[in-house]
Amino acid sequence: MAEGPAGHPNAVIDIDDGIITVTLDRPDKLNAISHDMTASLWEAVLALGDRDDLRCMVITARGRYFTAGQDISSPAGNRPGDPETMDQHPGWNFRRDYRSHHLLYDEMEAVEKPVIMAIQGRCLGAGVEMAGSVDFRFCTPEASFFLPEVKLGSIAGSGGTSRLTRLIGPSWAKWMAMAIMEVDAEEAQSIGLVHRVYPAESLMDEVYAFCRHLMTLPTEALGMAKMAVDVYADVTDRNIQRQFDRVAVFSTRGEFEKSMEKFGREPRS
Repeated sequence: MAEGPAGHPNAVIDIDDGIITVTLDRPDKLNAISHDMTASLWEAVLALGDRDDLRCMVITARGRYFTAGQDISSPAGNRPGDPETMDQHPGWNFRRDYRSHHLLYDEMEAVEKPVIMAIQGRCLGAGVEMAGSVDFRFCTPEASFFLPEVKLGSIAGSGGTSRLTRLIGPSWAKWMAMAIMEVDAEEAQSIGLVHRVYPAESLMDEVYAFCRHLMTLPTEALGMAKMAVDVYADVTDRNIQRQFDRVAVFSTRGEFEKSMEKFGREPRS
């Protein structure tokens, strides 16, 4: 059942048949991510985690750009502090607000349900950092990916460097985050930054078909598989990995036994 649009006008939230979609819709500003857009993304990912009827989250956009990155005229996070006193401790005031922005991407990575990006155009800065925190990425041939932060005298510090390195390896991460080279859709697929490239006219149909496929899978096992892959990407000790395997298998035992009972009742084809 569909629910009416929610969120902010520049980042609309729609819910339909277990899929929650956030559409960035600020084309006059190239979908630069503002405080209000960040609030919509927070609203959606928290709903995904809290509601049993929601199974997947999709993030997409309208216009030439998926996003031009963070809107530098808007606070990075949702804890900017008191303007009258923040100059007394500018360092930790800045870090507190910046960290609250990081937590959004951490939540996308941590929620035990699939988060998918559908990228229809250029994806810069914070958009690439968001891509590193979601589970699956699809794009059109018009999409490209670019991290400009070094040119601005900084680095991509909201996961654009750390998650990108884990996702595509040090060599290509240096290509993007250090040499600030833009990567087009074909190259992005070849280095593992996106999973599939689809024509613009069929992108969303393909993405929603993929969501429906994911929704046929056992919920607990799907979430545990996400968690396990992320743990194994960070923890290279094989003994610890095997211990986690055992915990994960035990945690999904109920779903597994139900599947085996069903398999036992149905003849093999």
